[in-house]
Formats: sequence, structure tokens, C-alpha cells
Amino acid sequence: MIAVLSPAKTLDYDTPLPGFARPTVPHFADEAARLARSAANLSQKRLVELMGISPALAKLNADRFRDFADAPARPAAYAFAGDVYTGLDAGTLDEAQMRFAQGHLRLLSGLYGLLRPLDAIRPYRLEMGTRWAPRKPKLTDWWGDRIAAALRDELAGQPVLNLASQEYWAALDGRLAGARVVAVDFRDGDRFVSFHAKKARGLMARWMVEHHVDDLDAMRGFDADGYAFDASASDDDRWTFRR
Repeated sequence: MIAVLSPAKTLDYDTPLPGFARPTVPHFADEAARLARSAANLSQKRLVELMGISPALAKLNADRFRDFADAPARPAAYAFAGDVYTGLDAGTLDEAQMRFAQGHLRLLSGLYGLLRPLDAIRPYRLEMGTRWAPRKPKLTDWWGDRIAAALRDELAGQPVLNLASQEYWAALDGRLAGARVVAVDFRDGDRFVSFHAKKARGLMARWMVEHHVDDLDAMRGFDADGYAFDASASDDDRWTFRR
């Protein structure tokens, strides 16, 4: 089984890393470098328009793209620091757990395409839904089938646990023919609460890694933070967990 997460906008390049967290090379490192060079040509004003961010954030990200080749790199699971990664809490995983994560957890990225937890990334912000790409109308068009093809090569018949947002899953949606895919819906009672759902996706990935779960159906046993599988609201393609 391989579980798939979205990345995060918030980054952490300051917290010390565990000694065993040796960086690996992303599959699409060359593509990321090319995208960053193209994005370096975008003005701060254009970044504000494309990303819906403040001028200060636009300057930060313009500087990141300009200096991308010389920026420090850090393993992705430790670099991402948003709500999902609060749930994953990679910094408290031990070496055996991180080794399992490296084999069974994949992180989608607008810039890097597909990442393993220990793949080294440089600071960036480029969301998969961005309506910009070199010679293409939007980023998902630029990636085309490449992300899905890379994941298909890794699956070798394994099922996929979709813990990604709709924006990022769009890079894989309908492109994993033959693979069993299960998406997960997290609910507080009957309500969908975005902040809680994001954290729960990370918690589920962590539960998988902590318990070394490689059987998809066994993931119905996930029970962190009060969640429980709701069979009556689930089907073969979509599982609901409620608390």
C-alpha cells in the first residue's frame, strides 16, 4: 500500500533533524529546477495575482525562485509544516518508522511532482492548482501524466490510500488505471471541518507508519484522536471516519 498526502505552504527549515534523516534525491529534481527557473521570471505583481498572496509573500517567493539553485535543501517530511504535517509529526518518528514511511508514503508537490518523505527539497511555494506553467495554461497540464506514471511504476499492484486534497489529487485522478484507490473523508459528527480534516490526514499517515501497516483494509482500524471507521457511510471507494 502507498498513501498519498498533499504538501504544505508553511515550511520549517530551522528545527534540527534526527541524525538518521539522510536526504534522498527527488525523482523529478531536474523538472523542479526547470520550473523554478521559469517561475523566477514572474514579477512580484504577477505572483500576487497567481497565488492570491500579499506583496510581502510575493517578494519572499520571488526571492526563493531567483535563488533556488543555491538554497538549502531539507527532507520533505521535515520541511513541510502545515496542518497535515502537524498530524504526521515526522520529527518524532524513529528510524524504523521513517524507513517504512520512505517506502509507503508519497507527497504530491506542484514543484517537485512526487516526493518520498526523505527527498530533499528547497524552499518554494507553487500550488498544483496554479493557472500558470511554462508553455501550458496551468500546472497540472505541464505535469500531464508524469506524476501518475512515476507512481504507477512504484505501485506494482499495490493499492493507494488517497489522503490528498482535491487540488493535488487532480494530478493523479483517473490516471491510475488498474490500481485500487480509496479516498478518506473525515467528519466531526456530520460536519466537514477543513482544519481538523487536514490534521487527520496526517494522523492517519502517521498511524500507518507507526504500526507498519501495509494492508489497505487494515487501515479501517485507524482510531487516533477519537476517529472511528463508519461502515454505514462508507463504500469500496470512499471511507468515512467520524468522531
